[in-house]
Amino acid sequence: MEKEIIRLDKIVKNYRVGTVIVEALRSISLVMLKNEFVAIMGPSGSGKSTLMNILGCLDTATSGSYFLNGQDVSRLDDNHLAEIRNREIGFVFQTFNLLPRSTALENVMLPLIYSGIAKAKRIERATRVLEEVKLSDRITHKPNELSGGQRQRVAMARALVNNPAIILADEPTGNLDSKTSIEILGLLEEIHRMGNTVIVVTHEEDIALHAHRIIRLMDGEISSDEINPNVKTVADYQLA
Repeated sequence: MEKEIIRLDKIVKNYRVGTVIVEALRSISLVMLKNEFVAIMGPSGSGKSTLMNILGCLDTATSGSYFLNGQDVSRLDDNHLAEIRNREIGFVFQTFNLLPRSTALENVMLPLIYSGIAKAKRIERATRVLEEVKLSDRITHKPNELSGGQRQRVAMARALVNNPAIILADEPTGNLDSKTSIEILGLLEEIHRMGNTVIVVTHEEDIALHAHRIIRLMDGEISSDEINPNVKTVADYQLA
């Protein structure tokens, strides 16, 4: 049995808007195992972005506990959370979040700089990961010289370069056409096959169906948490 990588115990997140307290998450408890492929779904206002921010150590809960790889990260300060993020979590965002004046190689090397890796090692590791996402011929290109799909591949290479425990993808195909979306989903499938835990936050049912487990949120609570019996793969899109 795969070991536990995430445990949330009665996570509550409240925001104050003027004099009103908004309950974004209401006592969320769940466990994720190493090498799961999980989709978190829900309509706007369901709490999925808040949950993603907590899972990604971008925000902390009002109450409750979050254990990541056995460490309670729910009480850490911002500096320690930043260290955890850089070491344990690779982020893939809908808007790519690439530095526009930096090359693909420089963008991918960025997390390694924060980790204190020597320059020669940074170049070697970033080059290898760009090769893995099939961008070895684009390493000197800047984002405006790349297609949307290529930019997302750079973002995925950056997410992978520190060998994180978790890949957290927020609407990773939201800005892409259908053909490119299929390519990116294929890459996520490959990342999962390599042994990574993959969490995709999406409002698109078709994207969620690629995950092996689908967690649905409604009004800040888990409305369902089910194994997906009909996992769709990129191969399903291929013409016979």
